Amino acid sequence: MTILTDKDRQAVRDRLQAMREPVKLVYFTQELECPTCRETGQLLRELSELSEKLPLQVYNFQLDREQVDRYKIDKIPATVVIGAKDYGIRFYGMPLGYEFATLLEAILAVSQGKSNLSPKSIERLRAVKVPLHLQVFVTPT
Repeated sequence: MTILTDKDRQAVRDRLQAMREPVKLVYFTQELECPTCRETGQLLRELSELSEKLPLQVYNFQLDREQVDRYKIDKIPATVVIGAKDYGIRFYGMPLGYEFATLLEAILAVSQGKSNLSPKSIERLRAVKVPLHLQVFVTPT
């Protein structure tokens, strides 16, 4: 069973043509007590197959503790989007619907090594001198 339709695959493949540098997807999963892990893994495998610049690494949340600690993962399913550097981008849960579009935009931004923030926003962020932990929660309800 596939998650992405043929039409969606082609649209995503076309969108990923804009990638400049490779982006690694690092996926954390486990077999038990994770109702969306299997489907999330399937989605990420399908996505990874659409570009040679998008390798996928899969780790077990329970067994691969060194990687869990390295990427500071505290829940599953978790997807890390990492390029030449780790910008701290983490997706928790299954990135479908609006979240899938956000995942694609994150991949492209990391691949290009820049955000789409305005110069004014970048200036304001540079003024922040204390550590900041930003979380965005999304639900269609």
